[in-house]
Amino acid sequence: MLTVHQWLYEQTDGRIGANLGGRPMLLLRTIGRRTRQPRTSALLYVPDGDAYVVIASKGGAPQHPGWFHNLTAQPNVEVQIGRKRIPVRARVATGAERERLWARADEINQSQYTVYQSRTRREIPVVVLGPR
Repeated sequence: MLTVHQWLYEQTDGRIGANLGGRPMLLLRTIGRRTRQPRTSALLYVPDGDAYVVIASKGGAPQHPGWFHNLTAQPNVEVQIGRKRIPVRARVATGAERERLWARADEINQSQYTVYQSRTRREIPVVVLGPR
């Protein structure tokens, strides 16, 4: 379902797709760390001031999602929210900030991130996409 959602979001240039079942969605545009090719991922996000927060859950898989590895290699990326494209810089939240943002994201995602965390031993990263 997420693949169809992302396709619609991209094909309509954000006119459709900024919301999925009441959850806010963005398109994260990265560059592949190995391929150097453009990559796009549709992700649930949490607004936090002038930043956007995404969770690198990969459904609780034992490894991080590819987009997270792309961000660590090149943190200057772009998000699209609706029709608006915004240049951002990624960083991983830690400590109390991580806990606060995790709780907000988990609430918006109806406790699914807690389920995903229970499926893996890795600490699922909380990524802050702030203005650059």
